[in-house]
Amino acid sequence: MSFEDAIKPVEGGVIIDVEVTPGSRRTCIPGGYNPWRKRIEVKLSENARKGKANEQLVESLSSLFGLRESDISIVTGLKSAKKSVLVTGIGRERAVSVLKEGLDSIQD
Repeated sequence: MSFEDAIKPVEGGVIIDVEVTPGSRRTCIPGGYNPWRKRIEVKLSENARKGKANEQLVESLSSLFGLRESDISIVTGLKSAKKSVLVTGIGRERAVSVLKEGLDSIQD
């Protein structure tokens, strides 16, 4: 199983399945891969209160992919640790490449 299972192409972008751990000591995107749930692990320093963790997730993904925050939206799981995020303006290959680079740096 590969982290690529968490990235699905859609018209105009990709949907990335993530599993968020809010309230971590530091933000880490990607923070690993959960092969059983087929989700990219994300650690956020913000707590899950009043949408702060969701805001940080969108900000962090926009920075990671070099996109505007308006290109990132949470499509499922607004109040759950398991979320699906729509990233518009990139293809699956680019999403895989950027996330692979991040995951490789964790393992080094």
